[in-house]
Amino acid sequence: MTKHLLLAVIAALPAAAQSYKVPRTWGDKPDLQGIWQAQNTASYDIEAHTASTGVPAGPGVIVDPPDGKIPYRPAALTKKKQNFEVRATADPVSRCYMPGVPRFVYMPFPLQIFQTPKFVIITSEYVHNDRTVYLDESQHLDGVDFYDGDSRGHWEGDTLVVDVQGFNDQTWFDHAGNYHSDALHVLERFTRSGPDTLTYEATIEDPKVFTRPWKISMPLYLHQEKNFRLLEYECHAYLEDAAKENK
Repeated sequence: MTKHLLLAVIAALPAAAQSYKVPRTWGDKPDLQGIWQAQNTASYDIEAHTASTGVPAGPGVIVDPPDGKIPYRPAALTKKKQNFEVRATADPVSRCYMPGVPRFVYMPFPLQIFQTPKFVIITSEYVHNDRTVYLDESQHLDGVDFYDGDSRGHWEGDTLVVDVQGFNDQTWFDHAGNYHSDALHVLERFTRSGPDTLTYEATIEDPKVFTRPWKISMPLYLHQEKNFRLLEYECHAYLEDAAKENK
C-alpha cells in the first residue's frame, strides 16, 4: 500500500464510522436486541492486573479516575485486600450467587437482550440470571434489596440509560475482591456503536465504600455464529459434582 493510499484510507475511517445507522425497532427506538458478550478479563479483576494461575492478564476497564484505580476509602481498601486473600472461596460467584451489577454484564458468559415498548429484558447464560429494565417512568421500589438491584430505564437519544438501586451487599465487582455496600448506585449506558458492537458504560457510586463516583467502559460483541443461542450453566450441579470428585 502506497503512502498516499494509506493516508486516504485513514482519512476515510471517521466518515465511515459516522455513516453507521443504528437499526431501529418499535417506536423508532434503537435496536439493542441480540446475543452479546464482553471479551475482556474484567470478571477476574476490573483494575489492570498481571496474569496468575488460572487468571489471564488484563488492562482493566476503569476509565475514570484516569489512573484506573478504584477510589476506596482507607478502611474499605483494607477490606478489599482481605477479600482478595480469601477470593477462592469467598467470591460470591464461586458459591453460585448471582453476580450483581455491573458484573452481570462482563461475566464470561453471553447475555441476550429483548425489547418491548414497556421494558427491556437482559438474560444471562450464567445461572438463568435475568434483569428487567422498566421503561414506564415508574419509581424504584422502597424497602427491598436485590442481588442485581432494581432497574429503571429511559432513552437519551440512541442510548439506553439504566438507573439501578436497591442492592444488597452480597456481590463483588470481580474475583479480585472489589466490593460494595448496600448503598451502591449504578448508572448504566448501553449504546449501539456498530453493526456488531454495543458500548457499555457504568458509573458507580457508594459513599460508604468509595470517596467519589467512578466509571467503567467496554465494548460488547454480537454473536453471529449460525444457530447461536444461550445454553444452560447449572452452577450448583457442577459444585456438587466437584465435591463428589474430591472425596
